[in-house]
Amino acid sequence: MSLDTLRRRLAIPKTSIQLCLLGIAAGLIAAVLIILFRLSIHFFQGLYLTAADNFSSLSEADRVVLPVMAALFIAVFADMTGFKHYRLGIPFVIHRIKHHYGQMPIWNTANQFFGGAVALICGFSVGREGPSVHLGATGASILAERMHLPLNAARTLGGCGVAAGIAASFNTPLAAVIFVMEVVLREYKVHIFVPIMLVAVTGALLTQNVFGTDSELALITINPLSGWHYPFLVLCGAALGAVAFAFNQNLMLIIRTFKSINMFPRLLLAGLIAGGIGYLVPEAMGSGMSAITQALQSPDDIQLLTTILIAKLLATLFAIGLGIPGGLIGPVIGLGVVMGTLMSFFGQWISPGVDVSGTYGVLGMAGLLAATLHAPLAALTAVMELTSSPQIIVPAMLVISTAYVTALQVFGNRSIFLQQLDFQGLPYQVSPATEALQKVGIMAEMEEDFKLLYSDDKEQIKDTLGAVNSQTPLIVYDELNGYRLAEYDLSLTGEGSVSISYIPLQGLSNQATLADAFDILKDKRSGAVYVYNRKDKQQIMGILRWDQLRNIITHRQTLL
Repeated sequence: MSLDTLRRRLAIPKTSIQLCLLGIAAGLIAAVLIILFRLSIHFFQGLYLTAADNFSSLSEADRVVLPVMAALFIAVFADMTGFKHYRLGIPFVIHRIKHHYGQMPIWNTANQFFGGAVALICGFSVGREGPSVHLGATGASILAERMHLPLNAARTLGGCGVAAGIAASFNTPLAAVIFVMEVVLREYKVHIFVPIMLVAVTGALLTQNVFGTDSELALITINPLSGWHYPFLVLCGAALGAVAFAFNQNLMLIIRTFKSINMFPRLLLAGLIAGGIGYLVPEAMGSGMSAITQALQSPDDIQLLTTILIAKLLATLFAIGLGIPGGLIGPVIGLGVVMGTLMSFFGQWISPGVDVSGTYGVLGMAGLLAATLHAPLAALTAVMELTSSPQIIVPAMLVISTAYVTALQVFGNRSIFLQQLDFQGLPYQVSPATEALQKVGIMAEMEEDFKLLYSDDKEQIKDTLGAVNSQTPLIVYDELNGYRLAEYDLSLTGEGSVSISYIPLQGLSNQATLADAFDILKDKRSGAVYVYNRKDKQQIMGILRWDQLRNIITHRQTLL
C-alpha cells in the first residue's frame, strides 16, 4: 500500500488494521521514550539512595541541598528556551489534542523530559505520569508528522501516546484506556477505542520487560470487608471528596498567588520549600512510594502517618503550584493510601482481629484519585489492576461514588486539569459540530472530479464551462486572484448573454480535517475550499463545498 493510499484510508473515521498498526508503532516510540525517562531516574537515584524514592537514607544536609540544586537546573534549562516552552504535563496535552490534533512542540517536551527527570531524581513530590503522558503524546506526534498523516488520525495517535504513557507509568493498561476516554478525549468511539487499547497493551508489555510486572501496590494485603464496614465507607468517601476539593482549591490558590513572580525565583522557592520539608519529614519526598511504604510498615502509628500526610500534602501543593515539572497522580496515590490507612484505625473496631489497613489504604487512593481528577471509572480500573483483587471492587465502587458526588455536588469541585487549563487560558472545549468534523479527514469527502484551468481569459473560461459537465466544478487560477471557483451566474444571465461568477477559494492541506474547512466557511455559510498536496502546493487534489459540510453536520453526525 502506498503512503497516499494509506493517508486516504486513515482520513475515514473507521477502525482499520492500518490505524491499529500505526497506533502500535506510536506506542513503541512512546514506550521507548518513557523507558529512557524512567531508567535515567533509576540510574541517578541508585548512585546515592539505598532504594528508589527512599530519601530518608540521605543526610539532613543532602535532603535540603538536592531540591534546591534541582530547582536551579530546571530554571536554567527553562531559561535556555526563553520560558516560552514551559507549558507541560497532562493539562497541556489535553489542550493540544483538543485544539491542535495532538501536535506537540519539541522544546516543551525537552523541558518535560529533563526537568521532570531532575525533579524526580532529587526528591520533589511530583509524579512520573505527567512527563510520561507528555513524552508519549510527543512520540505519537512525531510519527504522525513524519508520515504526513491526516490530522484526524494524528489526533487518535495522540490519544494512543497518552495511553502508552499511563500504561508504562503504572503498569495499568485498562486504566490507561479509560483515562484517555474519560479525561483526555472525553468521548467513546469504537474506531478510536480499539487502537488505544492495543497501544496500552504495547506500552505495558514493553515496560514490564524492563521493570518487571510488580506495581506500587503489589505489597499491600487486601482482606475482604464485611457489610458492616459499608456505612463507614460512605463517611470515608465523603471525607475523601472534601479533601480532594481542598487539594484542588489550594493548588489553584498557590498558582494564582505566585503568578506574578518570575519563573526563576518561583522555582527556587519551590526548591527551598521542598528542602525544608525533606529536612523534617524525608518520607514526604519523592513521587509517593516512600509514603506508601511507611503506611504499610507502620499502619498503627497515627502520629507518624498524620505527619507524613500533612508534609506530603504541602510538598505536593508547592512543588506543582510553583511550576516544578511533574505529575500529580503519583503524589495523590501516596496521599490517598496514607489517608485510607489512617481511616482503617476506626475500621479495625468494626472487624477486630482482621488487618484491614491495606484494604482501606487502597480505597483511600481510589476515592481521592476519582474526586481530584474527576475520573471515577479510571480510578476504579486502576484499583482493580494494581491490586488484582476482586474483593476490592464493591467497596471501591462505594467509596469512589461517594467521594465523587460529594466533591462535585456538595463542594462544586472540578477536575484539577481543567482548572489549570482555565487559569492558563488554554482552550479545551470544542462545539459538538467541530468535534464531529475533527474525526474525518478532508480527503475522505473532497470532490476529486473537477477541472483546473490556469487562465484569466473570460472567453476561454466560458468555453471550458460549456465543455465540462454541469456537475463538474471548474477551478481557475491566475497570479492576481489566485484560485477561484468559476460557474454560471444564472441570476445575471440575460437574453443572448452569459455571465460568470467567481467564488474565491482558500486552500487546505490534504492533512486537514472537515473541521478546518468548517472554520473557514461557517461565517458565510457558502463557498468552498480546495485541497492541495502538502508536499506540493501546486498539486490540487480536490474541492469541498459548504453544501457537503452542511449535509454531513445535519444528516450524518451520528455516523461520526
